[in-house]
Amino acid sequence: MAKSFFAQNRALTPEELVDRRRTLVRLGLAWLAMMQVMMFALPGYLRIEAGPNDSLDVLDWAIFMMNWASLAMTVPVMLYSAWPIWQGLVQAIQKRQITMDVPVAISMVAAFVPSTISTIAGTGEVYFDSVTMFIAFLLTARFFENRAMQSVDVANLQQGLHQRLQQLCMPILARADRVATVFVLAQLALSLVVTIVWWQLQPEHALSVLVALLVMSCPCALSLAAPVSLAATHATLAAHPQITPEQAAILFSNTRRITYQNLYGALAWHLLTMPLAAFGLVTPWIAALAMFISSVAVMANAWRLYRIPNTTGPTTNTQDYSAPAGLV
Repeated sequence: MAKSFFAQNRALTPEELVDRRRTLVRLGLAWLAMMQVMMFALPGYLRIEAGPNDSLDVLDWAIFMMNWASLAMTVPVMLYSAWPIWQGLVQAIQKRQITMDVPVAISMVAAFVPSTISTIAGTGEVYFDSVTMFIAFLLTARFFENRAMQSVDVANLQQGLHQRLQQLCMPILARADRVATVFVLAQLALSLVVTIVWWQLQPEHALSVLVALLVMSCPCALSLAAPVSLAATHATLAAHPQITPEQAAILFSNTRRITYQNLYGALAWHLLTMPLAAFGLVTPWIAALAMFISSVAVMANAWRLYRIPNTTGPTTNTQDYSAPAGLV
């Protein structure tokens, strides 16, 4: 029996194994680069105007060298680790759709290109630490989502349960797509307006605010809301194929409730935190961390659905659901 809904309930196909290896390589590179680039960014955070001029000259020289090292570490992350994001952007353009990859790609370009120009010019702010952190956290959230979906073993589900679950999934996924699409469109419009306002008032902070706003409001948690909840339900059914109709009804009801909790909870989180970024109160790297925390919270809430029903008899309330021993 699976110990969590990230455990494998079925054998992966050769294509899935290859994709998983590539994903792990991309993820490992992103995390390695993120940790190294954050170390390289430390001299920039320590720079203050107080102190002897010769000390500032040495520190400025160290910052200049560290920026070039950060650029060298960030380029492979942008080109290789973030390759699935670029693929998603191309597909969105081809289909003329607004998907999550659109604001994600914009935020990466908005942070990377000016940072590269500042590095070459030797002056200005750089955000390589925010770029690598954002990509690493985003790929981690997507890896969790993919592992949850791969835990599904539809072949072992009772035909009736599979059909009922499909009927449950379709309206939930449709609503999640509508909410995410409207949010992304509103997010892009708001980001443009806020950036123009900052450019008029304090142009030196406009880019930082734009990057923080796009990263903070990245709809990662929104995109995870429905898939991880449905994957947890799938995994529960696969791990316990003898579930009774009454228990299945309770499980499906909980699935709908928790999915909507995730969906609208993530939406509320974005609406509450976006003003902080818009007013310049959040740095890009803090925004990336907040994005990751919201995604983890969504997955943790969905994990509550992975509960083995009590098989001693029909159940009539959710109190009969209990977690198996060793559940992690």
